[in-house]
Amino acid sequence: MSDSRQTSSQPLRAPHADGDDYFRKVLDGLPAAVYTTDAAGRITYYNEAAAKLWGHQPEIGKSEWCGSWKLFWPDGRALPHGECPMAMAIKQKKPNRGMEAVAMRPDGSRVSFLPYPTPLFGDDGELIGAVNMMVDSSDHKYAEHAAQRLAAIVESSDDAIISKDLDGIIATWNQGAERIFGYKAEEIIGKPVLLLIPENMHDEEPLILARIRRGERIEHYETVRRRKDGTVFDISLTVSPVRSANGEIIGASKVGRDISEIKRVQTQRELLLREMEHRIKNLFALASGVVSLSARSAATPRELAQTVGARLNALAKAHALTLAVPSLEKIDRSAMLQDILRTIMAPFDGETDSGKPRISVSGINIPVSADTVTNFALLLHEFATNAAKYGALSVPGGTLEIISSQVADKILLEWRERGGPHIERAVTHEGFGSILARMTVTGQLGGDIARDWQPEGLCIRLTLDRGRLTGVPRPA
Repeated sequence: MSDSRQTSSQPLRAPHADGDDYFRKVLDGLPAAVYTTDAAGRITYYNEAAAKLWGHQPEIGKSEWCGSWKLFWPDGRALPHGECPMAMAIKQKKPNRGMEAVAMRPDGSRVSFLPYPTPLFGDDGELIGAVNMMVDSSDHKYAEHAAQRLAAIVESSDDAIISKDLDGIIATWNQGAERIFGYKAEEIIGKPVLLLIPENMHDEEPLILARIRRGERIEHYETVRRRKDGTVFDISLTVSPVRSANGEIIGASKVGRDISEIKRVQTQRELLLREMEHRIKNLFALASGVVSLSARSAATPRELAQTVGARLNALAKAHALTLAVPSLEKIDRSAMLQDILRTIMAPFDGETDSGKPRISVSGINIPVSADTVTNFALLLHEFATNAAKYGALSVPGGTLEIISSQVADKILLEWRERGGPHIERAVTHEGFGSILARMTVTGQLGGDIARDWQPEGLCIRLTLDRGRLTGVPRPA
């Protein structure tokens, strides 16, 4: 029997006949698919692993070259049995390596395999057959394709997916990270992750790495990070340990999602909810005040119902004016200053106990731009609400005078309350209405507001920029 340690450059010799049974038992017990052919390519032996790979049992002495029902190249082209790796090894009388093929079973399933056909020679050097070992590469191919899919998913993700070692040095960087942080992969890989963390938050990183070394996973950790241009933003991080093949923790992977917009929306929603709560309370208070004031002058229930209904209807119109609705996108008569004032004050209009008008509106009449009408109307609504709850409009004999005028490029609006409850001292705390007034007048309308808490009633003086109020900038 020839030496089994011969090199690949030496021809593989056939074993002596008295060793055939021993070698057959060895081949039968192998988990790898093995079969042999004679010099003409007819199959002379195959083990159970080969039959399992083929999906059937070929006929000994008749089936040629390979026991597969059908063969294909990896790209899907048909592969004739006479051109398969085993056939080429016999025809060329040399081992055939580095090829890959796909076997189709009778049931239609396919399996990728790597063949290792080797010619067999007798003692006289003549070709007597060949042996082929086939290694199922399906699992390898599946793992390779899965890895490719995973890489594609990571690379195309909108989230930042980053990996780093246990020293905090960045190892991988996807396109999502580039979009969020502004660094290209070649700029940041190999650099410390501290570049992405504001200086005042550098103490976070050692704590995160310590938890990773303990094998912990950190989920949905909301913090702040820094972009290449220096801007900071809110981010949600999930950090997981990365382990080697033997289970040793060698680093960490981070998935980061920019939540700046979510935070902004949450803040706006909270402000809106606070405003809604405040306005709903005010509307209930106003409705109660309207009923109480109307009851003092109504002679019959029918008269009371009519008066309250009319005033609540006017209040609804005033409230609608404080909302950004499509009808206000274009300036027309419904958005003139005098119309806004009268609409807002309509629920409280009427006569005092002595028969005098409760509310007087006079002065210039100019258009109010669609961009400012909502906040301006809401501001006047707050003034009227406070007057109805605490000021001159809260009593039957109280009056209110509103005068508008223009000085240069400024619009002056004077709010004068008389005949209300006696004022002993000025209000010093800043509530929602005061905050709204400051933001609207000084912020949006480029003016200022002054309050004079006189004993006979509150006086408010608004100074507004005409260009901002009307939406028509002053000529340069």
